Amino acid sequence: MTASTIAAPGNRPLMSVLVALSVAHLLNDLIQSMIPALYPVIKEAYSLDFSHVGLITLAFQVTSSLLQPLLGYVTDRRPWPYAMVAGMGATLLGLLSLAFASSYAMVLVAAAMVGLGSAVFHPEATRMARHAAAGRQGLAQGVFQIGGHAGYAIGPLLAAAIVVPRGQASLSWFSGVALAAMVLMTWTAGRYLAMRREQAAAREAARSAGAGLPAGQIAAAMAVLIVLLFSKNAYTAAFTSYYTFYLIERFGVSVQISQLMLFAYLAVGALGVILGGMLGDRIGRDRVIWLSILGALPFALVLPYVGLLWTGVLSIVISLIMASAFSSILIYAIDLVPHRVGLVGGLFYGLAFGLGGIAAAGLGEVADRLGIVEVFRLCSCLPAIGLLTFLLPKRAATRAQRR
Repeated sequence: MTASTIAAPGNRPLMSVLVALSVAHLLNDLIQSMIPALYPVIKEAYSLDFSHVGLITLAFQVTSSLLQPLLGYVTDRRPWPYAMVAGMGATLLGLLSLAFASSYAMVLVAAAMVGLGSAVFHPEATRMARHAAAGRQGLAQGVFQIGGHAGYAIGPLLAAAIVVPRGQASLSWFSGVALAAMVLMTWTAGRYLAMRREQAAAREAARSAGAGLPAGQIAAAMAVLIVLLFSKNAYTAAFTSYYTFYLIERFGVSVQISQLMLFAYLAVGALGVILGGMLGDRIGRDRVIWLSILGALPFALVLPYVGLLWTGVLSIVISLIMASAFSSILIYAIDLVPHRVGLVGGLFYGLAFGLGGIAAAGLGEVADRLGIVEVFRLCSCLPAIGLLTFLLPKRAATRAQRR
């Protein structure tokens, strides 16, 4: 199948490629999400304090966040579909190094290798998903991202069920996951190569499509999108990092109950991703951004003041609404500079990791000073930043809605 067939708006998305990318995303993020889940094991094994644990996160985040835009920029100039296979090879090496690490320094190197694999994967996979979308960019990104959300939710459960009781070395059992991902990525890259003959024409058309806005307006819109992404990720970081502590402190629930409620929050987010993508194809990206960030505000404001049952219900509603934001923000940004898909994809995926990490660290400082319950009260106002969507260029929004 040629690129023109795949990219033509009148045709259906190439679902085989999109599903393969989604499964690869699931396997990639499953491995990544196991690193934080292993912190208690690593902390005890190497007699670490919390600052040393934080450095493991930093090692992962630096390679994952900072390298993604650079690698996206490079592959925009010279696409390399098999980069994903090489990236998963780095993840596999990091996974095995972490399983058999004999020192804290080796743990840091292993975490950085896993982050490198993620940095290679996301920009190239974003480009492939866009080419396979046949004009339905929201659906394509939703299918692609639902795999990542599912993997991120499943990873900690597998770590708790297998690695925590059996020890750090049992992490090597998951090398089969990385190998399966490499096989799947090899197949996907082969399908993508069938599109290469039409890429030059597609890039030229993309440049023409992106020429409608001046550079200053594009830069301002990008800045707004980054602030919106921060508001989403900062609020999400409160849940992913501290929701279990909040539930335990405020309601006195067991660790197991708090983990199940966190899993429900994460799992529902996967559904929100694909629903948001499909809705964006119908009503426009800017409207979905409005709904997904600002729409969560009333529920976020109420959550710190209700009982356990309604806390669980509201957290699921908030997750469903806010999870729809990222695909629309990403596609809107790509529509602003459509000839830089890898760069924009790498930048926004990198920011999603980086901003979440920064927010989690900052919220931890607040929690130490004011308490974890107060953190959720303060964070409840973050969705109000969604009002900045009003500053996004309407012309770009209209074009994004047509695509």
